[in-house]
Amino acid sequence: MGFARTCSVALVGVEGVVVEVQADLEPGVAAFTLVGLPDKSLTESRDRVRAAVVNSGGEWPQRKLTVGLSPASVPKAGSGFDMAVACAVLGAAERIDPQVLADIVMIGELALDGGVRPVRGILPAVLAAAEAGYEQVVVPECAAAEASLVPGVSVLGVRSLRQLVALLTDEPVPDEEPGGPRHPDPLRGGLRVPGAGAAAGMHGSGAARHEQGLDLADVVGQTSARTAVEVAAAGGHHLFLEGPPGAGKTMLAERLPAVLPPLGAQESLEVTAVHSVAGLLPPDKPLVDAAPYCAPHHSATMQALVGGGPGVARPGAVSLAHRGILFLDEAPEFGARALDALRQPLESGHVVIARSAGVVRFPARFLMVLAANPCPCGRFSRLDTVCECPPAAVRRYQARLSGPLLDRVDLRVEVDPVGRAELARSSPGGDPTATVAERVRAARDRAAARFAETPWRTNADVPGRELRGRWPAARGAMDEAERSLERGLLTVRGLDRVLRVAWTVADLSGHDRPGAEDVALALQLRTGVPRGTPLALGAPA
Repeated sequence: MGFARTCSVALVGVEGVVVEVQADLEPGVAAFTLVGLPDKSLTESRDRVRAAVVNSGGEWPQRKLTVGLSPASVPKAGSGFDMAVACAVLGAAERIDPQVLADIVMIGELALDGGVRPVRGILPAVLAAAEAGYEQVVVPECAAAEASLVPGVSVLGVRSLRQLVALLTDEPVPDEEPGGPRHPDPLRGGLRVPGAGAAAGMHGSGAARHEQGLDLADVVGQTSARTAVEVAAAGGHHLFLEGPPGAGKTMLAERLPAVLPPLGAQESLEVTAVHSVAGLLPPDKPLVDAAPYCAPHHSATMQALVGGGPGVARPGAVSLAHRGILFLDEAPEFGARALDALRQPLESGHVVIARSAGVVRFPARFLMVLAANPCPCGRFSRLDTVCECPPAAVRRYQARLSGPLLDRVDLRVEVDPVGRAELARSSPGGDPTATVAERVRAARDRAAARFAETPWRTNADVPGRELRGRWPAARGAMDEAERSLERGLLTVRGLDRVLRVAWTVADLSGHDRPGAEDVALALQLRTGVPRGTPLALGAPA
């Protein structure tokens, strides 16, 4: 009788559970039984592991073999248990010392020739192992950089089962040939899901988009919209841009990621973990350090937006845009159920997906940008009469964005058509991205200093009760907003959001606390009703 055990990690959303992989050999008819709630791909590991061991020069034990995955109550999915199962079997067969395997976590898929292939979710799996107290992790060589992002863990990257067995038994390590220079390394194929980035609307992020030439100076006119973009970036506020086709709504949204500051260390790990689970991490850039930008097509389903799908729940667009931008262009064309499903993550900052096998939780704290035409033909406005849509059609089109959803949007701006005079100007109409990004960084630094002893970092994160009690506006500054509440023009949530935006305007202007002018501008940006407030922003020199 032989027994050995090692460890691997089962992913539940972006959280990991350390699983003990136990192998037991007993006399009897040769058989291989795998127990512990495995899914189809994990059940198939019996054939993969057997072939990998034999093709690596090992001898497969011809006895009754039982492999158990504990805790048995946790569903386990994927091929990332292959390497742990193979080593546990070899340990039970006394090819490897079982004591060596007991404190090692192994994550990786085995090819039939014994090669070790990467799997999705390496980073959250290693994070779970570190939190459980494990100090040594074995991963595929091409995923070692991603695993090394976790401090306090010794990462061993291997290319094949032969290499791993040699390292564990103190034998000479065989050399493995990497992929040829003219062909992609086949071991890197498991890091990305074909088409996943396109389906989710993922694009280059932050600084990369700025390097591609997307600059705010390219936007002609649109003073109010540019101000709203700057305020949204500085405070993390949601933004609604409404205007005719060709006015620059999409241009503004595409340039917003470059205005955001780089992600912090903890934020980078959160974003990288989500993208790792989704299979969107490029092999040559294991850490996401810039704000992601996700722009799904308006035909996206509710599952594509919030996550889910058949089988194992996958992160949706709201989670892929975590700590970044979720841009919904042509927002009224999205399904009503899909849009209303955004209400809960907009408030809580996470998504909870219930399945019969359990509940999955994904992070979803993003900055949402909605863009919409004012009517089906796109030409309806207070100043123009060329719109041919009947009033009932305009009302129906605008009603596709529900009131509860729009109540969660902090900034609402009407984007006006650009005239010939503005196009004829030789100089740009506004500041470039670098200048705006510097003001945004300074405003975020002021907010971070104010919230230094709290769990919040931006004005949009602070609960309304805390904001009213600990950081109120100047005396009398909120009078106009409170009168709007009494008249029914604002909800209580809307009043809190006006105060949040006012703090962001004050941070951008270098004020110690919001004054009457800051609140007036915040109220104008919140309601979309002109109040004669100057729209130019910027901290004093």
